[in-house]
Amino acid sequence: MTTAGATRGGAAPSAHAGGAPSARDGEAAPAARPRSPEVELDGVTKRFERGEGAALRGISLGVEKGELVVVVGPSGCGKSTTLRIVAGLEEADAGAVRIGGKSMAGVAPQDRDVAMVFQGYALYPTMTVRENMEFPLKMRKVDPAERRRRSSEAAELLALGRLMDRLPSELSGGERQRVAMGRAIVRRPRVFLFDEPLSNLDAALRQELRVEIGVLVRELGVTAIYVTHDQVEAMTLADRICIMNKGEIQQVAPPRTIYEAPATSFVATFIGAPKMNLLEGTVTGGAIACGPFTLAAPEGKSLPERVVVGVRPEDVRLVGAGDEGATKLEVAVAEPLGAETNFVLRAGDVELRARAPGFDPRDKGAAVHASLAGAALHFFDAGEAGARIA
Repeated sequence: MTTAGATRGGAAPSAHAGGAPSARDGEAAPAARPRSPEVELDGVTKRFERGEGAALRGISLGVEKGELVVVVGPSGCGKSTTLRIVAGLEEADAGAVRIGGKSMAGVAPQDRDVAMVFQGYALYPTMTVRENMEFPLKMRKVDPAERRRRSSEAAELLALGRLMDRLPSELSGGERQRVAMGRAIVRRPRVFLFDEPLSNLDAALRQELRVEIGVLVRELGVTAIYVTHDQVEAMTLADRICIMNKGEIQQVAPPRTIYEAPATSFVATFIGAPKMNLLEGTVTGGAIACGPFTLAAPEGKSLPERVVVGVRPEDVRLVGAGDEGATKLEVAVAEPLGAETNFVLRAGDVELRARAPGFDPRDKGAAVHASLAGAALHFFDAGEAGARIA
């Protein structure tokens, strides 16, 4: 599956945006000039000599000016290869890459007006923080006074002012990553590319820097593509999320749409923690038998005989034995987290993830009753693609 990018929110730009003149009565309004994405991948395919199949399979994606798109997926899905092709560090075997409406065919990485922040900090160990940040400008023969002004501005944004004369070995991991971001900022590129920049940090630092990156990108108003395997980073940072699997784009949409209307069963289980439950179901008349549950088929929806039923853990309700739709299960795992408790429930060979509010520890093997009555159910094709049934 390939998915082309669209303008954020799916709405066409207003005819009056940016002070454009409105049409007088009786006159046709002038046609809106079509907007081209700031970054566009059009049918990009990439094959490597070793390994089977293609790393990228004809993917198409548009990123609008000022938009932050997070590309997420499991290891080996092609997300970092996509970023490297935009940066010019890899060459596509087919398809086109355009930045600012211009083809990047034959354009060297240093001439693409992009700045990349890597998982590794890639700082020069014998240079100070200021020298590391100014190095890209020095290579471009920018005036020393201008270099210092830009590095000082970036340092203020990133709270690095007191560290400018230190060496990388004297910094923490979070501070080193800020320096790497500062080195990208001073270039004032058209596009920022982030390749799993927080993967080397501990959980607390990841959370702190994740917030800082989101604020920083929006303060600068830059176009950014951010690659990660972390769904929390994707959901909290992105204007839109691009989910990839096996070299293909599964869905491109705002975070809420991804969560509430996943395009495939893969997307459904990849986004959300605990992940969505998928139950194989059989439709007979007006009823769906799925795992230990028997559900009423939704009115007005045509379902095939075999279907996969998806339900989020927060929609699995623990109820009393006599309540509507109550089905008996046993507790396989209970994870009390304070504000909520996550459960793995079991009925025969079927496991069901549930989320309950508050601190609710229960012993392994304890009997409970759960209901899907009133739950927001998702339906997917039972075939390999697992496409959402609209």
